[in-house]
Formats: sequence, C-alpha cells, structure tokens
Amino acid sequence: MIEARHLRVLRAVSATGSFSAAARELGCTQPAVSQQMKALESSAGTTLLIRTGREMRLTQAGEALVRHASGILAGLTAAEEEIAAIAGLRAGRVRLVSFPSGSSTLVPGALAALRAEHPGTRVSLVEAEPPRSVDLLREGDCDIALAFRYGSTGGEWDDLVVRPLLTDRLIGLVPEGHRLAEAPSVSIGELAGESWIAGCPRCRRQLVEVCEESGFTPRIDFATDDYPAVMGLVGAGLGVAVLPELAVESVRPKGARAVPVEPAIEREIVALTLPDLARVPAVAATLDQLSRTAAR
Repeated sequence: MIEARHLRVLRAVSATGSFSAAARELGCTQPAVSQQMKALESSAGTTLLIRTGREMRLTQAGEALVRHASGILAGLTAAEEEIAAIAGLRAGRVRLVSFPSGSSTLVPGALAALRAEHPGTRVSLVEAEPPRSVDLLREGDCDIALAFRYGSTGGEWDDLVVRPLLTDRLIGLVPEGHRLAEAPSVSIGELAGESWIAGCPRCRRQLVEVCEESGFTPRIDFATDDYPAVMGLVGAGLGVAVLPELAVESVRPKGARAVPVEPAIEREIVALTLPDLARVPAVAATLDQLSRTAAR
C-alpha cells in the first residue's frame, strides 16, 4: 500500500534532486528520507529513483507516481479538512497564498470577519505572485490562491474553481513636480519618453504590451516587486510607473502623484481553489468572506 507520507517525500526528492536537499525541505534526516524511499519502492514493486552523480533521477515509474502525487495529496487534504469541519468549522484550517497588494487590502478584512464568525478556523498566509501562487495550489501546498490576470488567459485556470472578486484598475504614478501631476488623466502615450519603474514580472509584461500598443517601448530603468519601493523611486523623481489601484491604496505615495490612466487598463482579481477543496467548509467560508470584503 502506498502511503501519503511516502508520496510527499518522493515529491520533495523530485523537486530538489537529492535526498539531503529533500531532508532539509521536509525537516527530517537524510537516512529517514532514504528509508521512506526504500519503503515506497517496496510498495510500488519497482525502482523509482536512480542515482546519477550527486543527484537523483526519476525512473519512468517514478515520473508517473510524482505526476499523480499532487492530486492524491490534495484529495487527502480535502478529505481530512471536510471530516474535521463536520462539527461546524470548529477545527477548520485554510492555507492561503496571496500577492502582496491583496495581502494588505483584501485579506485582513476577510480574515478578521472569518475569525469573528468561526473562531476555531485557523488560516495561514504566505505571499507569492501568480503564476507561482497558482503552482502552489496545484501542487497541494495551499488551499486558496489569491491571483490576478490581465485579459483572457486562454484556459490557464480551466482546471480550477475561479471565484471572481473585483476588477482592479491600473493607476499612473508621477513625481509631484511632473508636468502631468495635475492632469485629470493621462494616456500611456503621453509618458513615452519617460524613465519607467516596473513592478512584478507579470505586471512588467503587461506594461510593455500596453506601451507597445501605444507605439513605443518603455525604457525601464528600475524593476522591483516591492510596491513601496516603486513609489519611493517615483517620489524621488527617478521615473514614472503604473500600479494596480490596490497597491496604491495599500501604501501612501509620498512625493508621488496618482493620476488615472485613460483608456482604462484593468486586471481581474480572483480567488482560486481546487474542485475538491471548494467543498471543504472552511475553504468555502474563506472564499465567501473574500467575496464580501471585495464587494465593499
């Protein structure tokens, strides 16, 4: 019989490439990892790993087992959580992953309301930008991923439950003394000759696409995933930027002026989960609270 704990170890070895690295990730010893892999191979009745130099390589059987492991572990987590929640969410647990501006705006109100209504439900939070946050969900390492997308993603999330939350408009940021600081709105084309400060990789790609549609390629002198850093650079007069409205709301832009961008450039904010997890009461309650907070 294949055990879930052995699948978790196999997945860690596959991701890290060695027993020692997997042991560090799992918080156990290398001999323990080796013993569990021997037990898993015995249960499977075939070799799953081959040592090549200092690294471990999966056999064809090992690759097949890793491919199924995430779904199996996610299903087991869903079963455990649903059973624990039968007594009215008194023992629920939700692992939430969110991008930074969502963590500072949507998440606090939603979790405070959830705690008031279901004090026994525990929620943990880590931060990651999409697509990494979505990967964590599919790998079984979280229960809900707060994510965003610009326009259609061509079926990127077809295997997931998608809960739309809100539409987040991009806002232009210019230094207070900038020629457009007092303008009621700006077009991207009016900023063609500026030095640009870009945000996260997905936002950066969107910026380049929007600028190229307006007939120019932005000169990006600074790039950072930290929104306060973006605003600090703009406030110091080092360039201009466009940021999601959620990000502007979460940090007071000292020395920078927020200006609406026309025509509107928007991103869709959503909460994602797996179909099995969507039926877990604690997960469903968290999704409901995120929706209510976003609607305010």
